[in-house]
Amino acid sequence: MSNDTFVIVFPSLFAENNISLLVRNIKKILKIQNQNFGKISRDGNLILVDANDPVFASTSINLLFGIEQIVIGKQIKNNFKTVVDEITRVGSSLLLRGEKFYVSVNGNPKGYVTKDVELSATSSLIESNKKIDARPGTEEKHDKLLFTYITKSNAYVSIFNDKGLDGAVNNSQNQKVVCGIFDEFSALACLETIKQGFEVKIVVFYQKHKEIVDLLKILQKILPRILKTSSEIEFYNVPTFGSNLTTKNTLLLKVLSKIATKEKISHVELPVSPLLFRSDFIKKLQISAFENGLIPYIPLSGIGSEIFDNAREIGLEKSVVKIESVLRKKKTYQKMKFTDTAVNAILNSKKAVVVKLGPNMLHEVLDTLQVKH
Repeated sequence: MSNDTFVIVFPSLFAENNISLLVRNIKKILKIQNQNFGKISRDGNLILVDANDPVFASTSINLLFGIEQIVIGKQIKNNFKTVVDEITRVGSSLLLRGEKFYVSVNGNPKGYVTKDVELSATSSLIESNKKIDARPGTEEKHDKLLFTYITKSNAYVSIFNDKGLDGAVNNSQNQKVVCGIFDEFSALACLETIKQGFEVKIVVFYQKHKEIVDLLKILQKILPRILKTSSEIEFYNVPTFGSNLTTKNTLLLKVLSKIATKEKISHVELPVSPLLFRSDFIKKLQISAFENGLIPYIPLSGIGSEIFDNAREIGLEKSVVKIESVLRKKKTYQKMKFTDTAVNAILNSKKAVVVKLGPNMLHEVLDTLQVKH
């Protein structure tokens, strides 16, 4: 693409005070994903990436949190006629026969208003695309969104745009949290912890070897988002798991507390929500963490059905049904007392594996764990 084409990153509301860190994260993720890029600059709050391959670069950047949207767009001068002409040119190159389009212009134009640009560009596109019967749609119903953003000096006409993952900038909290993953719901709790700006130490719990494959497939979606080429993941066998979620959370918190204390990590994540579990049960978990000198963190507190959107956003569409079954499962509450012997038996089953990102990740980990696949 030409040298006036950029990958344009729009920071989320929660990232606007951490744009310098977001820029560093963009550089880091592009290097991890082996994407060549030149200068990274700013135009107001926008981050402009001069990438050799804007399509692959934008896909890599969209692994990060703290981003509202990502646009591949042409940079032009902030001038009414220039903007209208470029929207018409780019839009005409993108539209197919019979498609409905919608022109959306945001930002801070100088000497004119965005609505005038939208109306003029729409009229120009109608005139230029009569032969292919392209016509205006509405904001709610259209085939192609023709998006433009205007800053004080420039305008950016979108060739391609994609929704970001929102949230806080990765690692902006300067705190590490121990996360335990044993099913799809706990994986989403871990993901939400990352999305809220925490660094995580991931620990995987399984009952049978056949569960490891499914858990690794989930990890494949999470690990690219923690800004490391490789991570040491600890796997623990829990033979007394059972199917009771309250029992699981009680037992695994004891194990996670031991791990956090040993690693000198102050926070431990609780994969629970007040919308699903009784408050007195959550309170008991919190007290247990405090008694061990740890700070309990509940990333799913207050999060409702948008948890399914989070799953879909990171490619866990196939897990939505399983997550729904977890949410619908009746929670039974029984007093359980786990001995130090039971907890230590789980800790002694530890297998630490250095997990490297890449297409062979799953097979390499299974081979290291000596799991048939």
